[in-house]
Amino acid sequence: MTEQEKTLIRANLKTPRAAAFAGIVFSVLFIISLVLLRIYVPADPWEEGAWLHQQWRTVGFALSLLPFAGIAFLWFIGVLRERIGVHEDRFFATVFLGSGLLFLALLFVISGLGGSLIMFYGPASEKLKESGTYQFVRVLIYHLTHVYMMRMEAVFMLCASTISIRTAILPRWMALLGYASALLLLLSFKYFPWITLVFPLWIFLVSLHVLLVSLKSKLSDN
Repeated sequence: MTEQEKTLIRANLKTPRAAAFAGIVFSVLFIISLVLLRIYVPADPWEEGAWLHQQWRTVGFALSLLPFAGIAFLWFIGVLRERIGVHEDRFFATVFLGSGLLFLALLFVISGLGGSLIMFYGPASEKLKESGTYQFVRVLIYHLTHVYMMRMEAVFMLCASTISIRTAILPRWMALLGYASALLLLLSFKYFPWITLVFPLWIFLVSLHVLLVSLKSKLSDN
């Protein structure tokens, strides 16, 4: 084997490992943030905001993780598209990229709204509640999360599963699980507190599989 061929093989092996690491980092950070938010922030968007007085530091920490999760997810998308390469279908690739970027945009908007709510609470807690700003932001975050962001997650999973079946980069059962999870998110018109964990858990599963396959290929080549 020539040195040029060895370099090419090493580059091909690094690509899926980079995507796997990025996906795992995103999943872990996103899950930690979602779990903290579900525990310390009431699910009802019309509650009066009693949690702000005691849990604002914990919630602020959870929100501070989201930008880093978003960066890891952006890296995951880029490296995964590089991995697919010439096998990429233009239609599904466009929807795949578009839904991923819209998910990121909504994630950053929701994180910004939540962080602003906490920052504004400190110097003007009474004004925040009396003006109705708190209720407006809470309902807006609820609506963006459970109507728009969850739908973008579903579209992303549908496209990723379709691409994986066509290119065989994932096992068929994992793609079918992606379809089922996407339909669950897409058709969930009733609110379930923990349903938002479906997306990062599937990304974690995919990333873990890609990492294990990449390490197995590396060991077999050695």
